[in-house]
Amino acid sequence: MNKVILMGRLTRDPEIRYSQNDQSMAIARYTLAVDRRGRRDGNDGQQTADFISCTAFRQQADFAERYLRKGMKIAVVGRIQTGSYTNRDGQKVYTTDVIVEEHEFCESKAASANNGGGFAPMDNRPSPDNAISDGFMNIPDGIDEELPFN
Repeated sequence: MNKVILMGRLTRDPEIRYSQNDQSMAIARYTLAVDRRGRRDGNDGQQTADFISCTAFRQQADFAERYLRKGMKIAVVGRIQTGSYTNRDGQKVYTTDVIVEEHEFCESKAASANNGGGFAPMDNRPSPDNAISDGFMNIPDGIDEELPFN
């Protein structure tokens, strides 16, 4: 089984390209900074991170183009893919990428904006009047009996 689940912050806006064949396909590439658990002794107690290359195709690439911005905290589900190529100097270069199958937001729009991330709205719908700063709406008073939970 080849499955990976990561949570981290985008180091930059996704780079979007389109394939040059008959049916153009969106391809998004970005790097996810994922904190490591634990700390290294020689790092003065600083948190360390791994910078993981991610590639998304088709609908996932379209999603990345529309909604993902530098600094946003997201969760990614995908698979690891390795490869190699020979560079201009004739040296063999090995690659490891996560091929993205799913994206999930891990924080509200407001929290993301405070961390340098942005959000591109899908359309021009007005935002709810009673939304609070964390992006969630308040439940109006007097409808407690209508809720399926307490």
